[in-house]
Amino acid sequence: MLNLPLTFLQRPAAASTPRPWLLVLMHGVGSNEQDLFSLSPQIPERFHVLSLRAPFRMGPGSHAWFDFSIEPNGDRSINEEQEAQSRALVAQALESAAEQLGIPPERVVVGGFSQGGIMALSLLLTRPELMHAGLVWHSRLLPQVVPLTAPADALRGKRLWLSHGTHDNVIPLANAQAIAHHMAPLPVAVTYHEFPSAHEIRPSELAATVAWLESLSTTPTAF
Repeated sequence: MLNLPLTFLQRPAAASTPRPWLLVLMHGVGSNEQDLFSLSPQIPERFHVLSLRAPFRMGPGSHAWFDFSIEPNGDRSINEEQEAQSRALVAQALESAAEQLGIPPERVVVGGFSQGGIMALSLLLTRPELMHAGLVWHSRLLPQVVPLTAPADALRGKRLWLSHGTHDNVIPLANAQAIAHHMAPLPVAVTYHEFPSAHEIRPSELAATVAWLESLSTTPTAF
């Protein structure tokens, strides 16, 4: 059993996998580790799937990576101390899981939905040495994290899946477009897709994401 600083669910990679990958998933605000873990049957068997629970409890079965508030003009403010604490805990969980499973960073993908996607993107930008790729569904970039971004050389060769719903009424589409714009000058290979959906992962979006995961882990350059 893995020993990690956060509560989690896991689905091991197929026993026959010679060089397994690790996919770490983080849920959105108000949810828990069960949410994205429900996608694990559709994730390629060469991935060890780990679904983390956010550390801050909002209510029964309801957790968050950090508290936030929305101003009358639409601006969002966050509890920066909680965000930093969560980011450090996830980084610790990542390192620990990869070490215990014997999976190098070159075969680690960190992803999330909504607030979990914020965490995944923040970790890709600030701790790229921990992973090969980030996976961001229906999310946004925290301005507080931008000054903490690692040097360009540390991001070289990293990959990012970025997708969003054109009718997302929780985190508007403009946020995903802003992420794509922010990533453009960085040496990260970004795959960006928009889907005709709201704040949800529909089957077509999941299928496209899984195809991207497959391509990551089956390319000749894969470690």
